[in-house]
Amino acid sequence: MNTTNTNPPGLQRDSDEWKTGDEPMTAAQRSYLETLCNDTGETFDENLSKAEASKMIDALRQRSPRLADE
Repeated sequence: MNTTNTNPPGLQRDSDEWKTGDEPMTAAQRSYLETLCNDTGETFDENLSKAEASKMIDALRQRSPRLADE
């Protein structure tokens, strides 16, 4: 049994498929996204939905100098 897999198949859905994806981003998403925007020089948009925030977080994580070594 492989116990190192922290993301079993089927538990992660594309954010476009989320039933609540059109709701406003969560407080945790807002905080993390603001940090990533500051790190990368992007403009923070406080009006993003949960799904939009998730996509932007994924994109900015790849560019953040703070996360470059992870």
